[in-house]
Amino acid sequence: MRSSPLRIRAATEADTAAIASTERVAAHRPWSTVDVASHLRDPARLSLVAEDGSALGHVLASAAADEGEVLSIAVHPDARRRGIGRALLLGLHARWRGVGVTTGWLEVRADNTPAQALYRSEGWCDAGRRKAYYRDGVDALVMRREVV
Repeated sequence: MRSSPLRIRAATEADTAAIASTERVAAHRPWSTVDVASHLRDPARLSLVAEDGSALGHVLASAAADEGEVLSIAVHPDARRRGIGRALLLGLHARWRGVGVTTGWLEVRADNTPAQALYRSEGWCDAGRRKAYYRDGVDALVMRREVV
């Protein structure tokens, strides 16, 4: 049970440890603490945290000119199936609109059907495939979304 309402907010450097911790337990290829810290210090990056008193998930993204890219999105395994991933995506879409992004991009493992279903339900569509993209040989699906 949540201790307080879910809140989506901009990530800060103070969130580095929590984001790196979620990456370690939730991501197939987790970002290191150093990489997370570097990302959070970069003004060209957009980062959000979902929290309810403690960090539950995050999205790390970029925005350059009119294009944005989801670099990592992760929800702690104990907090999944509660709409947190969707809330993070919607928050990111709003942030992208605010900085002039019109097209978003992401890559998702071809074997991660729950993530693909979430993205498709939020308007993302298939835009390509990268064969054997991941270290274990799994393909990546490239997905695209108009941000309007």
